[in-house]
Amino acid sequence: MAGSKTAATGLALAASLALAGCGGAEREAQRAADAEAAVEIAEYPQQVLWGDTHLHTDNSIDAFGFGTRLGPEQALKFARGDEVTSSTGVKAKLSRPLDFLVIADHSDGLGAMRRLYDAPRLLIRDPTLRRWHDMMHESPEQSQRAVAELIDAAATDSLPEAFRDPEGREENMREIWDAHLRLIDRYYGPGEFTPLAGFEYTLMPGGNNLHRVVMFRDGYARTSQILPYPGLQGPVDDLWDYMDAYEEATGGRTLAIPHNSNLSNGLMFELTDSQGGPMSADYARRRAMREPVVEATQIKGDSESHPFLSPNDEFASFGDAGWELGNLPLTERKADTMLAGEYLREALKRGLSIEQRTGVNPYAFGMIGSTDSHTSLATGDEDNFFGKHTGNEPAIEGRALEPQDLGTEVGRFGWHYMAGGYAAVWARANTRAEIFDAMMRREVYATTGPRMTVRLFGGFDFTEEDWRGDWVRAGYTRGVPMGGKLVDEGKAPTFLISALKDPEGAHLDRVQIVKGWITADGVLHEKVHDVVWSDMDERPMAGGKVPAVGDTVDRETATYANTIGAPELRAVWTDSDYREGESAFYYVRVLAIPTPRWTLYDAVRFGIELPPDAMADAVAQERAYTSPIWLGPDSPAPRTEQSAERQAGWFARAWLRG
Repeated sequence: MAGSKTAATGLALAASLALAGCGGAEREAQRAADAEAAVEIAEYPQQVLWGDTHLHTDNSIDAFGFGTRLGPEQALKFARGDEVTSSTGVKAKLSRPLDFLVIADHSDGLGAMRRLYDAPRLLIRDPTLRRWHDMMHESPEQSQRAVAELIDAAATDSLPEAFRDPEGREENMREIWDAHLRLIDRYYGPGEFTPLAGFEYTLMPGGNNLHRVVMFRDGYARTSQILPYPGLQGPVDDLWDYMDAYEEATGGRTLAIPHNSNLSNGLMFELTDSQGGPMSADYARRRAMREPVVEATQIKGDSESHPFLSPNDEFASFGDAGWELGNLPLTERKADTMLAGEYLREALKRGLSIEQRTGVNPYAFGMIGSTDSHTSLATGDEDNFFGKHTGNEPAIEGRALEPQDLGTEVGRFGWHYMAGGYAAVWARANTRAEIFDAMMRREVYATTGPRMTVRLFGGFDFTEEDWRGDWVRAGYTRGVPMGGKLVDEGKAPTFLISALKDPEGAHLDRVQIVKGWITADGVLHEKVHDVVWSDMDERPMAGGKVPAVGDTVDRETATYANTIGAPELRAVWTDSDYREGESAFYYVRVLAIPTPRWTLYDAVRFGIELPPDAMADAVAQERAYTSPIWLGPDSPAPRTEQSAERQAGWFARAWLRG
C-alpha cells in the first residue's frame, strides 16, 4: 500500500462491504448508537462506575486448558448480575452487578486449545499437540499440566509450528473475533451495562511478564476491521505501531494497560527504551500516550509497593508473598536489583527522573485493579472467590494449599492468589466513550475488591470550608481530580480527600497520601503521610506512626465486626514539605480494617487447617489506590505522530482488514 490514506480508504471500503452482508451487526450498531444518544452526560462525574478490564473465557488458550468451559456470553451475563453455573458445577452470582467489563482473551492461539480438544485425534500430526490433546481428555489435572507445558514453551520460544502458522491463525481468529464483537454489541446497554472490546497481548521474553490488555473505545463497525495483535511478538513498540495503525485507519481509539509488573523481573518500568538505549523524549511521550493506566492489583499479586524499596512503609508488603520469587513461570529467580523496575511507586519516581532529563514523563500513569480471572467469572470479592482458573474453583477443598500454575515445593501455592481487584472509574455516564475517556485522563482508581468510594482533588486554595458547600464542584472548578496535573505556582498544594466504605463491607482504618518527589540534583524521595484515620483522639500518632486499628476477625468463623474503624474519612491536607521547583506526585491509599481473606473463608467452609504461613496471611487490610496528581512545571506532551510509511507497513501485515 502506498500510504496511510490509501490504507484507510481500503479499510473503509472493506468495512462497508462487510457490513452490507451482515445486517444484524449493522442493526445492533445503530441500536447502540441510538441508546448512547439517549444517555444523559453529566457536567462532571457524579458516580463511580465499577468494572473488570481483564477477564478470560474459554477462548483463551490457557483458560480452556485449565478446564474453563464458560464462554463470553456467560461471562457477560455474570458480570451484569445474572446467576450462572461455573465450569465445575457451582452456582455463581455477584452480590452487585458490575457496570462494565472487558473480556481480554489472549490474542495468541485465540480459541486454539478448544479447537485442539475438539479435533479428531487421527488428524493431529504434531506429536506435542497430540500429547496435549490426550492430556486434556485424560483428566483435569493432566489438562492443567498441558497448559503448564504450553506456558513453558511460550516462555522459551518453542511452541509447536501449528501454533505459529499465520494463515491458519488468522482464519480462526477472524471467526472468533467477529462473533465476540457482535456478542458484546448485543449486550451493550448504554447507561446500564457496558462491555468493551479488548484482548491480552502476552509478550513474555524468557518468561518475564510484559503483558498488556488492549482496550477499544469503539463498537463493531470499527473493531471488526482489526484482528487482535499476537502477543509473542515484540518489542512492545510493535504493539504501539499496531494501535497507531488502527486509529489512523478507522478513526477509533485504543489504549493498553500493563499488568503484573511484579512478574517482569525488572523489565516493565526500565530507565531505557525497549532496545536498551537511552529513553528519548519521543519514546517517553509515546509510552505515556499509549499506556495511560496500569493494573496495580489483581489475582497474581499486588504491584503498588515492596518493603525492599519502601522500608519505612509498614504496609508495603501487601500481596507480595509468593510473587516475589521470580518471573511468571519461575524460569528465572528474582534479585532485589530487579524490584525497582516492577513496582508502581518506584516507577512513578523513575518517571520524574526521566522527565527531569528529557522533559517528558513516560510513567505518568493512573491506577486500576482487575481480576485476571480465567474462569469467565469477574469477581474480586473475598467471600465469592472463584479462583484463578477452574483448577482452584471453590469446589476444590484444598485449593488454598495446592501448588498453582507452575508452582513447586518452594514455589507458589493457592493461598498466594489474591481474590482479585476492581477498576473504579469516575465517568460522566456509563457508555464506552465516557469510560474510555476517563481512563485516558486517568480519573480512575484501583481497589483490591471492596467498592470504596474515593475522591481526590488537588489545588492551591482548598480549605475545610469547602466541605460545607458543593465540594465536588469546587474540586473541578478550582483544582484537578485524580490523574490530573497541577502547574507549580510557588505555593504548597492542598488536597481534598474523601473516602467512603463499601456499603456492604468493612469500615475504614485510615487514609494516606503517598508522595514521591525529585530534587534539583536528581535525587528521588518518597514519604507516606497518614492524613486522617478513625478514632484519632483514641489512637494519636506516636513516633511518627499511627497505632494499629485493631482486629475483630474471628478465625474460627471467618467473621468480623464493624465495631472499629469509620464508615467515612475525609480531610483537607497541605504538603508542608513542599519546595518550589521540585516535581512531585501524590496519590491516596485507603486502608480498611482487617477482614478475612478467601483462604480463611475456605478454611471454615471445608474444615481445613491452614499451615502457619498461610494462616498468618489469612487476614488482611483491603485497600484502594487512586491515580496520582502530579505537580511540576507546565509541560504539554503533544501526541507522537507516525509517518505514513510506518503506518503503511502495518497495514501490509494483515492484522488490519483491507
